[in-house]
Amino acid sequence: MGLQIAKRDLRKRMRETLQALPSAAISQQSTVATNRLLSLSEYQSARSIAVYLSMPVGEMSTRTIVQDAFQRGKDVFIPYIHTVDKVSVMDMFALESFKEFEALTPDKWGIPSLQATQIPGRRNCFLGQGLDLIVMPGMAFDSGFRRLGHGKGYYDHFLKRYSQWSNRIPFLVALALQEQLLAESIPVLDHDWLVDAIVVGDGRYLDRRS
Repeated sequence: MGLQIAKRDLRKRMRETLQALPSAAISQQSTVATNRLLSLSEYQSARSIAVYLSMPVGEMSTRTIVQDAFQRGKDVFIPYIHTVDKVSVMDMFALESFKEFEALTPDKWGIPSLQATQIPGRRNCFLGQGLDLIVMPGMAFDSGFRRLGHGKGYYDHFLKRYSQWSNRIPFLVALALQEQLLAESIPVLDHDWLVDAIVVGDGRYLDRRS
């Protein structure tokens, strides 16, 4: 219970910090981090990637990553949240083109999203070759590669399902504004997944394997 309260308090603190950041600063950090991500060998060799689509404020933009991935001929999958047996779950569905990305309808948080009518017949990442890399969102990260999500557990549950489906977990790379990389340790539970690498908006790159 104490961990959950600590997580809740940290989320509140991070929300206030991120909402206070000027959009120009976020845009500048997004450019730096995106260029670093696009230079990674894990990204360049990936045939299929999943990438979160960013909120209009308080979050690192992923627009250029989506655009670059299509230009390189990669398969691009994005999150889709829906209800299965009365439980809210996240799947990753393929986008067909950057033009389709640009035409997506924003949800209540302003995140470009697929609509239920666009899902039938669309490729799910659990069919076929799977994913090589996932660009992970988060509210905060630390040098131990722990991640504070938004509290719904979508990515942790998705990765658990993925690990049961495949014996190979994709490379998990997080994008973090420098304000999101904390000196303190983030409280985590047993089911919370660590990320493999963190690309920071000030140009730093942290790799768990090194």
